[in-house]
Amino acid sequence: MPELPEVETVRRGIEPHVLGRRIERVVVRESRLRWPVESGLAQQLIGRRIEGTQRRGKYLQLVLDNADRLLVHLGMSGRLFVLRAGHALLKHDHVDIELDDGAMLRFNDPRRFGAVLLWRAGEPLHPLLAGMGPEPFSDTFDGEYLYALSRGRRAPVKTFIMDGGVVVGAGNIYAAESLFRAGIKPTRAAGDVSRPRYDRLAQAIREVLAAAIEQGGTTLRDYAGADGAPGYFQQTLDVYGREGLPCHACGKPIRRIVIGQRSSFYCPHCQR
Repeated sequence: MPELPEVETVRRGIEPHVLGRRIERVVVRESRLRWPVESGLAQQLIGRRIEGTQRRGKYLQLVLDNADRLLVHLGMSGRLFVLRAGHALLKHDHVDIELDDGAMLRFNDPRRFGAVLLWRAGEPLHPLLAGMGPEPFSDTFDGEYLYALSRGRRAPVKTFIMDGGVVVGAGNIYAAESLFRAGIKPTRAAGDVSRPRYDRLAQAIREVLAAAIEQGGTTLRDYAGADGAPGYFQQTLDVYGREGLPCHACGKPIRRIVIGQRSSFYCPHCQR
């Protein structure tokens, strides 16, 4: 599933191609996505100029000149490509947004768990964005914040930081890698982690996500960037997917356990 670094990679990939461009044509071939594409979407978008791109959690936003926003969620297998108008169709090419310079954004989603939704200016916070925790690179996210929010919580610290209401972006892979960098065992109760260790964990989350963004995300199953190229952060993973392999720091075998029905990887020597 595309996570925050993958979505940010896509945002950065499409931005130079869409900024200042006007939407000339919209084609919806399949509206039955996880949240259906509204029937009048094309009429709402045609003639609008794209003023900017943003990301909130895993939601891409195209900011339009009338202050409406087009939300795009990649779901589990969605991709957003920059192509030339008229490019040959592939199976699962569901939505095209053609621009005034001949470029086109094409949304492809084999599993149809993604979304293309209009968030109109003047409407309250979109329901899909409500309840999100802070962005990991924001000033409000730090060790003090994590420590205060975790008091009294008995859930594993890995489950805690993967909660999108706590912080956005710490998906399964990145949570495992961040906990390794911070030296924290993923099964430790969130409320038992000290303030200094949360300081290290907050910094580790930022570092891991920043490195993944720089390297284009992590290639697992379906993910590819806006140009179709895979991400490469997978090549530098310390623990995720490395069960039985030697730890890069101490040489002890990496272990795999299951937390919340998700595979979790850690070093029993380096993480306490």
